Amino acid sequence: MAMAGRMLRCILVLILASFIVFTYVSQVGIMENLDYFKIAKHDVVSKNSEKQLKDQAIRLRSFQESIKDFNGGFAVQISGNSSGRNNDVHTIFNENLNIADSIRSRRIDKDELLDDGPMQKLLSEMLLDSKNIVARKSVPLFSIDTEVPVPMPLVKTIYKPGHLDSEIDMERICPREGLFTKLLVLITSSLPHSAARMSIRQTWMHYGSRRDVGMAFVLGRSKNKTLNKVIDQENFMYQDLIRGHFIDSYNNLTLKTISLLEWADLHCPKAKFLLKTDDDMFINVPKLLTLMDTLKANRSIYGRRAENWKPIRNRGSKYYISNAQYGKTTFPYFTTGPAYLLTGDIVHALYVQSLNTAFLKLEDVFITGIVAETLDIRRVNVREMANSRTKFEACNIRGKISIHMVRSSEQFDLWKMLLDDTIKCDHK
Repeated sequence: MAMAGRMLRCILVLILASFIVFTYVSQVGIMENLDYFKIAKHDVVSKNSEKQLKDQAIRLRSFQESIKDFNGGFAVQISGNSSGRNNDVHTIFNENLNIADSIRSRRIDKDELLDDGPMQKLLSEMLLDSKNIVARKSVPLFSIDTEVPVPMPLVKTIYKPGHLDSEIDMERICPREGLFTKLLVLITSSLPHSAARMSIRQTWMHYGSRRDVGMAFVLGRSKNKTLNKVIDQENFMYQDLIRGHFIDSYNNLTLKTISLLEWADLHCPKAKFLLKTDDDMFINVPKLLTLMDTLKANRSIYGRRAENWKPIRNRGSKYYISNAQYGKTTFPYFTTGPAYLLTGDIVHALYVQSLNTAFLKLEDVFITGIVAETLDIRRVNVREMANSRTKFEACNIRGKISIHMVRSSEQFDLWKMLLDDTIKCDHK
């Protein structure tokens, strides 16, 4: 019995060994009949290429995107891994943006794409259809070579000209297209800041009653219908709200300033000076008018001139600017945004040139820096327009033209200090 068992095990081992040898010989025979350097038939190439492109498409779907509404355009963040390190591209896309040129940097050989294959058609549609990019939620997206920055779109691709139809008191703000207007003051304001607007109306905006001074607020719009109705009611009462066709947000301050320029160009083109300021500012209008008499009223911007300021690359800052948005190490000279004074002869040129300039969310850098430099417009520093908060003392307030970070309730304190003739100061 023992001998029979050993013989049975030997037979099983021989059978298993024979099977393995047979399998190996069969595979070798098949491989010997294949010539990998021989041109395959067209139908074989088609099948292999389609599979290759499908696999490649799956590998390329490694990027994730977060997309936010940006008033006709969309803020897109594309993150990925290239050359062994993380890369980020921040850019703005509008609905008609064609990204084919950007994606060509993937260097897919033309031979890999079939002349008439269904996979080529699928890839072409995905590459050229911008709807894959501008969706409001995360969607699959082919990776873009982040070594090459994606160019920012021109403003005209995301800016909608015009203003909401509403009652504006043109006879008070800018009669006869500004023929007698020495100073037009346009105040950028956020929709919910009704208290700030009211405090300005009750203080330094009183100078808007002068025949040679016009004042108004500039706002955007909201998706909140209730808030829009409140703004309609406010404008019905005061008729001093200019509203553009853009979502009112911090990232759209550049669009708001362009809307401001457009309105001034259309309705008040003859004004001698235009002051752009914000609703958290106190403006010493008498001192500003006195200063204007000493200034050259041609092709100049006056304010706090910023020199050799660098883009903030810290992602945690609301002023963050990526290399894709602005690649240079320093900004051109510009005047800071809380308040700056434009001569009337440059308003039209600034508006037109801004539409043909790549978008940047920092409105002061964009308008008074990048666009103004393109037009060879002077940016002049004015010491009294420091655009900073200062000590609240009567003589200190009277020596400044623009004071920043002023609360609604503080407007009345500064207004009283400005007008109190019982307090005497050395400076005029």
